[in-house]
Amino acid sequence: MEKTLILQEDKSIIANAPILVDELKAASKLIQEVHRRTQFNIKNGMGPFYAMIIDKDNNVIAGCSNTVVKSRCSLHHAEINTIKAAQEKLNTYDLSSYDLSIYISAEPCIMCAGAIMWSGIKNVYYSVPSGDVETITGFNEGYKPNWLDEFKKIGINVYGNIEPEIGKRILADYVTNGNVVYKPKRQV
Repeated sequence: MEKTLILQEDKSIIANAPILVDELKAASKLIQEVHRRTQFNIKNGMGPFYAMIIDKDNNVIAGCSNTVVKSRCSLHHAEINTIKAAQEKLNTYDLSSYDLSIYISAEPCIMCAGAIMWSGIKNVYYSVPSGDVETITGFNEGYKPNWLDEFKKIGINVYGNIEPEIGKRILADYVTNGNVVYKPKRQV
Protein backbone atom coordinates (compact mmCIF):
# COMPACT_ATOMS: atom_id res chain seq x y z
CA MET A 1 0.00 0.00 0.00
CA GLU A 2 1.43 3.35 -1.04
CA LYS A 3 1.53 6.12 1.55
CA THR A 4 0.52 9.51 0.18
CA LEU A 5 2.12 12.72 1.42
CA ILE A 6 -0.53 15.33 2.14
CA LEU A 7 1.60 18.31 1.23
CA GLN A 8 1.39 17.29 -2.41
CA GLU A 9 -2.41 17.35 -2.21
CA ASP A 10 -3.41 19.99 0.31
CA LYS A 11 -1.68 23.36 0.09
CA SER A 12 -3.81 24.80 2.92
CA ILE A 13 -1.70 22.98 5.52
CA ILE A 14 1.16 25.06 6.90
CA ALA A 15 4.10 22.75 7.51
CA ASN A 16 7.86 22.45 7.72
CA ALA A 17 7.87 18.70 6.96
CA PRO A 18 5.84 16.24 4.89
CA ILE A 19 2.93 14.46 6.55
CA LEU A 20 1.03 11.35 5.51
CA VAL A 21 -2.69 11.57 4.76
CA ASP A 22 -3.53 9.19 7.62
CA GLU A 23 -1.39 11.21 10.04
CA LEU A 24 -3.18 14.39 9.03
CA LYS A 25 -6.57 12.70 9.51
CA ALA A 26 -5.53 11.60 13.00
CA ALA A 27 -4.24 15.11 13.77
CA SER A 28 -7.53 16.58 12.54
CA LYS A 29 -9.47 14.40 15.01
CA LEU A 30 -7.19 15.44 17.87
CA ILE A 31 -7.50 19.12 16.94
CA GLN A 32 -11.29 18.69 16.93
CA GLU A 33 -11.00 17.28 20.47
CA VAL A 34 -8.86 20.28 21.44
CA HIS A 35 -11.62 22.56 20.12
CA ARG A 36 -14.27 20.62 22.05
CA ARG A 37 -12.26 21.00 25.25
CA THR A 38 -11.68 24.69 24.51
CA GLN A 39 -15.41 25.32 24.28
CA PHE A 40 -16.13 23.33 27.44
CA ASN A 41 -13.45 25.15 29.43
CA ILE A 42 -14.53 28.60 28.22
CA LYS A 43 -17.89 27.85 29.87
CA ASN A 44 -15.93 27.24 33.09
CA GLY A 45 -14.11 30.58 33.04
CA MET A 46 -10.97 29.65 31.13
CA GLY A 47 -9.45 31.46 28.16
CA PRO A 48 -10.13 30.65 24.51
CA PHE A 49 -7.08 28.46 23.93
CA TYR A 50 -6.32 24.84 24.80
CA ALA A 51 -3.31 22.56 24.35
CA MET A 52 -2.90 18.83 24.73
CA ILE A 53 0.29 16.75 24.80
CA ILE A 54 0.02 13.23 23.36
CA ASP A 55 2.58 10.42 23.34
CA LYS A 56 3.36 8.21 20.32
CA ASP A 57 0.70 5.70 21.46
CA ASN A 58 -1.99 8.44 21.51
CA ASN A 59 -2.12 8.63 25.30
CA VAL A 60 -2.96 12.07 26.66
CA ILE A 61 -0.08 13.12 28.91
CA ALA A 62 -1.52 16.54 29.79
CA GLY A 63 -4.10 19.02 28.59
CA CYS A 64 -4.75 22.53 29.86
CA SER A 65 -6.54 25.74 28.99
CA ASN A 66 -5.28 29.27 28.92
CA THR A 67 -5.76 30.63 32.46
CA VAL A 68 -4.22 34.11 32.13
CA VAL A 69 -7.30 36.07 33.19
CA LYS A 70 -8.45 33.56 35.83
CA SER A 71 -5.00 33.31 37.47
CA ARG A 72 -4.04 36.94 36.77
CA CYS A 73 -0.70 35.78 35.32
CA SER A 74 0.31 36.61 31.74
CA LEU A 75 2.49 33.48 31.55
CA HIS A 76 -0.41 31.04 31.89
CA HIS A 77 -0.99 30.33 28.21
CA ALA A 78 -2.44 26.91 27.34
CA GLU A 79 0.88 25.62 25.98
CA ILE A 80 2.85 26.75 29.05
CA ASN A 81 0.28 25.23 31.43
CA THR A 82 0.26 21.97 29.45
CA ILE A 83 4.04 21.67 29.20
CA LYS A 84 4.33 22.31 32.94
CA ALA A 85 1.71 19.65 33.69
CA ALA A 86 3.48 17.11 31.43
CA GLN A 87 6.86 17.82 33.00
CA GLU A 88 5.38 17.42 36.48
CA LYS A 89 3.62 14.19 35.49
CA LEU A 90 6.76 12.73 33.92
CA ASN A 91 9.03 14.26 36.59
CA THR A 92 11.43 15.87 34.14
CA TYR A 93 12.17 19.19 32.46
CA ASP A 94 13.35 17.35 29.33
CA LEU A 95 10.49 15.71 27.44
CA SER A 96 12.63 14.73 24.43
CA SER A 97 12.93 11.03 25.32
CA TYR A 98 9.13 10.60 25.34
CA ASP A 99 8.46 11.36 21.64
CA LEU A 100 5.62 13.78 22.40
CA SER A 101 3.41 15.93 20.22
CA ILE A 102 1.48 19.03 21.22
CA TYR A 103 -1.93 19.84 19.72
CA ILE A 104 -3.00 23.46 20.08
CA SER A 105 -6.14 25.40 19.25
CA ALA A 106 -4.02 28.16 17.67
CA GLU A 107 -0.51 28.79 16.41
CA PRO A 108 1.83 29.30 19.37
CA CYS A 109 2.75 32.87 20.22
CA ILE A 110 6.39 33.87 20.61
CA MET A 111 6.49 32.89 24.31
CA CYS A 112 4.89 29.51 23.73
CA ALA A 113 7.08 28.76 20.71
CA GLY A 114 10.11 29.25 22.96
CA ALA A 115 8.66 26.99 25.65
CA ILE A 116 7.88 24.28 23.11
CA MET A 117 11.40 24.50 21.70
CA TRP A 118 13.01 24.14 25.13
CA SER A 119 10.66 21.42 26.38
CA GLY A 120 11.79 18.64 24.03
CA ILE A 121 8.44 18.21 22.26
CA LYS A 122 8.95 16.68 18.80
CA ASN A 123 5.81 17.69 16.85
CA VAL A 124 3.50 20.69 16.89
CA TYR A 125 -0.02 20.57 15.44
CA TYR A 126 -2.12 23.72 15.57
CA SER A 127 -5.38 25.04 14.24
CA VAL A 128 -5.81 28.80 13.82
CA PRO A 129 -2.84 30.71 12.33
CA SER A 130 -1.53 33.75 14.24
CA GLY A 131 -2.77 36.26 11.67
CA ASP A 132 -6.33 35.06 12.17
CA VAL A 133 -5.95 35.06 15.97
CA GLU A 134 -4.75 38.67 15.84
CA THR A 135 -7.57 39.74 13.50
CA ILE A 136 -10.28 38.10 15.61
CA THR A 137 -9.01 38.88 19.13
CA GLY A 138 -6.56 41.77 18.81
CA PHE A 139 -3.96 39.75 20.75
CA ASN A 140 -0.40 40.36 19.51
CA GLU A 141 1.16 36.95 18.82
CA GLY A 142 4.68 38.39 18.73
CA TYR A 143 7.51 38.37 16.23
CA LYS A 144 8.53 34.86 15.15
CA PRO A 145 10.86 35.25 12.17
CA ASN A 146 11.26 32.02 10.21
CA TRP A 147 10.06 29.99 13.19
CA LEU A 148 9.04 27.03 11.04
CA ASP A 149 12.51 26.83 9.52
CA GLU A 150 14.19 27.29 12.88
CA PHE A 151 12.06 24.51 14.42
CA LYS A 152 12.91 22.24 11.49
CA LYS A 153 16.65 22.86 12.04
CA ILE A 154 16.36 21.50 15.58
CA GLY A 155 14.12 18.57 14.66
CA ILE A 156 10.66 19.88 15.54
CA ASN A 157 7.99 19.21 12.93
CA VAL A 158 5.17 21.75 12.66
CA TYR A 159 1.78 21.29 10.99
CA GLY A 160 -0.78 24.07 11.10
CA ASN A 161 -4.03 25.41 9.77
CA ILE A 162 -5.77 22.16 10.77
CA GLU A 163 -9.54 22.60 11.27
CA PRO A 164 -9.13 26.41 11.45
CA GLU A 165 -12.79 27.29 10.81
CA ILE A 166 -13.87 25.64 14.06
CA GLY A 167 -11.17 27.49 16.00
CA LYS A 168 -11.94 30.84 14.37
CA ARG A 169 -15.61 30.44 15.27
CA ILE A 170 -14.73 29.69 18.92
CA LEU A 171 -12.47 32.76 19.10
CA ALA A 172 -15.11 34.99 17.47
CA ASP A 173 -17.79 33.73 19.87
CA TYR A 174 -15.46 34.35 22.82
CA VAL A 175 -14.95 37.96 21.75
CA THR A 176 -18.60 38.53 20.76
CA ASN A 177 -19.74 37.27 24.18
CA GLY A 178 -17.69 40.02 25.85
CA ASN A 179 -15.00 37.81 27.38
CA VAL A 180 -11.68 39.42 28.24
CA VAL A 181 -8.91 39.20 25.67
CA TYR A 182 -5.86 40.09 27.70
CA LYS A 183 -3.23 42.43 26.37
CA PRO A 184 -1.12 45.06 28.03
CA LYS A 185 -2.20 48.66 27.66
CA ARG A 186 0.52 50.55 25.81
CA GLN A 187 1.07 54.21 25.06
CA VAL A 188 2.24 54.65 21.51
